[in-house]
Amino acid sequence: MKEYNTLDDVDVTQKIVLLRVDFNMPLDKKTLTILDTTRIKRALPTIKELIENQAKTVIIAHQGRQGSWDFTNLHQHAQALEKLLAKPVQTVDDLHGKEAQAAIKNLKLGEVLLLDNVRKLDGETEKKSATEHAQSPLVQHLYPLADLFVNDAFAAAHRPQCSLIGFTAVLPSCAGRLLESELETLGKVVKQPLKPSVFLFGGAKFSDVVITIERLLDNNTADKIILTGLPANAFLKAQGINLGQKNEEILSKEGSPEQYKEIKRLLNKYSQNIYLPTDFAIEDNDQRDEITTEELPSNKTLYDIGTQTIKQFKQVIDDAKTVFLSGPCGVFENPLFMEGTKELFNFVANSGAFTIVGGGHTVAAVEQLGLDDKMSHISTGGGSLEKFMMGEKLPVVEALKAAKKRMK
Repeated sequence: MKEYNTLDDVDVTQKIVLLRVDFNMPLDKKTLTILDTTRIKRALPTIKELIENQAKTVIIAHQGRQGSWDFTNLHQHAQALEKLLAKPVQTVDDLHGKEAQAAIKNLKLGEVLLLDNVRKLDGETEKKSATEHAQSPLVQHLYPLADLFVNDAFAAAHRPQCSLIGFTAVLPSCAGRLLESELETLGKVVKQPLKPSVFLFGGAKFSDVVITIERLLDNNTADKIILTGLPANAFLKAQGINLGQKNEEILSKEGSPEQYKEIKRLLNKYSQNIYLPTDFAIEDNDQRDEITTEELPSNKTLYDIGTQTIKQFKQVIDDAKTVFLSGPCGVFENPLFMEGTKELFNFVANSGAFTIVGGGHTVAAVEQLGLDDKMSHISTGGGSLEKFMMGEKLPVVEALKAAKKRMK
C-alpha cells in the first residue's frame, strides 16, 4: 500500500476533477514557441484515463514566472494538447473568477478545460502549508465546484505552492499516473543506486546547485559532479577567474557574494569530486571558436564547453554505472554550440550505465538528438528530481500523504 492515493484508489467516473499538471515548457527565447512537448505527452495517460471515464477535467498549469522572459499565457499549450489528444481542449483567460467558474459549470462529460497560467496569481508561489494555501481565493472559489483533486505535476513537486498543495486540504486527492510512475522508478534508484554515480549539472541556472551538490556528495548519492553551463561559470568565478564583462553580467543576475563564498567552501571541501571545464566555445564572425580558461577574461559570451573539456568529461563518465543529466552543456538551440551536449549525451546514452535525464531543456536536447529510446529513465522533473535523488521530502507528496490520512 502506498502512503498516498493514486487513481486506482478513487472513482473518477463522471466526476469534476481539478488536475494540476506541469506544462512549464522549454520555449524559444526569440519566438516564445514551444520547443518540446514531452511534459504534455507524459501527462497524457492521466488525462486520457479521466476522459475515458467521462470525467469533466479542469487543468491547472503554469508557464514561467512573473517577470521572466518565458512568462506567457497557455494558448499554445492548449493547442499542443488538443493535437496530441485529437480532441478539443477549451481554454479560458481566467483562473478562479466568474469566467472560469462558468466554464467549469458548463463542462460536459468527457470534456477538457485548461485554465489560465496559474503563476499570474500573486500568492501562487508563496511558501505556505496546505491548510494556509487552502484559504486562497483560487482554492476557495474552485474547490466547491469539484469532486476530486489529482496532482500529476512531478516537475513541480518540490514546491509548496498554492495550486500544488492547497486543494489537498479540502478535496479528496490523489497522484496522477505520471507522478506515481516517477516516484516508483526513482525510488528504486535512490534506495539501491549502481556505483559509481556521476551527476552532470548544466543549463542556465545555478542558484540551487550548491546545496544540491553538497547534499549529493555528503550522503554519498553522487561520487562525481560534472559542471557545465552557468553552474560551471559560477564555480570558476568563485575560484577567482575573471570570465569577462558579458559573462560576469549574466552571472550577476542570479549570484550574490554569499553564494560565491558557499561555492568556494564547497570546492575546498570536495575538490577531488567536482569537475569544471578547461576550455569554452565562443562565437567569432558567425563561426565557433574555442578558448581555454587561461585565455580568460573574454569579451565574448561563453556558449558551450570546448573540445578538450568534452574529452576530459568523457573520461570522468567512462566507468559510471549511474549517470544523472540535468541541464544541457551549452546553448544547444544554436547548432554552433550543440557540440558539448551532443558529444556527452551520446556518450552517456551508449555507456551502458543506468541513465536518468531530468529538466525541460535537458529532455528537449535528448529528444532533438534522438536519444530518448537509449536513456533508462526520462524524468519530467528538474529541481524535484534533484531533491528526490538527495532523499529530501517533496511537499506535493507529503500533502498527498496527509490527504490520504484525512480521507480515511
